[in-house]
Amino acid sequence: MRRLAVFLGFCAGFFGVSHSATAQTYGEPAFGSETRQDILDAIRPQAEWSFAPPIAFVVGEIRVAGNVAFATVRAQRPSGEQIDIFTTPDALRGQLDPQAGNGPTMEVLLQKSGRVWVGVHYGLNSSEGWWYDPVYCPIWSAVLPEVCQ
Repeated sequence: MRRLAVFLGFCAGFFGVSHSATAQTYGEPAFGSETRQDILDAIRPQAEWSFAPPIAFVVGEIRVAGNVAFATVRAQRPSGEQIDIFTTPDALRGQLDPQAGNGPTMEVLLQKSGRVWVGVHYGLNSSEGWWYDPVYCPIWSAVLPEVCQ
């Protein structure tokens, strides 16, 4: 039952669905905004290392509250071509199991350091909502209200 709850939480987070009883303490930066671009630029090096360049993102959700953020994205090629997870550098290095998980997806907890966003915790090709662990609440509670109530 817990796995089902975690999976449903992942789906809700990835597709931007929020639970109506959850108080929203974050905002989503507008498409084309500097903050949105800065966050995507912060996670791009990890995406390129894991999935090979060039990378474009399909954003599931970006939540920002002050100097913390949470992003869910799917990597693809700038042409719109889907990435074959089996041929990615991470799969070839044995760093992810291409048969498990959700393909070239990323979930990232970020912090702003000065004027720069930094990805602190990453999940790639995740099959479960790893961010549903309360260990992240002391820093990211504002962007994970469904976890940190």
